[in-house]
Amino acid sequence: MSEEVWYTDPYGVHQYRWVSDGSPASLVRGAGRTSEDPAPDSPNVEEPKLVDAPPTPAHDDLRRSDGDQDRSVDEVDAAWS
Repeated sequence: MSEEVWYTDPYGVHQYRWVSDGSPASLVRGAGRTSEDPAPDSPNVEEPKLVDAPPTPAHDDLRRSDGDQDRSVDEVDAAWS
């Protein structure tokens, strides 16, 4: 595990856990939500498996910060030009 990518959570707590520089990180994902949960000090419960396709972000993760949900990014960018 030397890459930075999603793996199944080796601790069996969450669905996925981000692995960075070969170490499980605190970034976790499950039930369509991403959150932080530090990796436990306990040993792995299962061997982590590489996730072939990254989990799809929840719809709320894709909301625009300006609240303009009805226009595409290109339309909004054009309005700024």
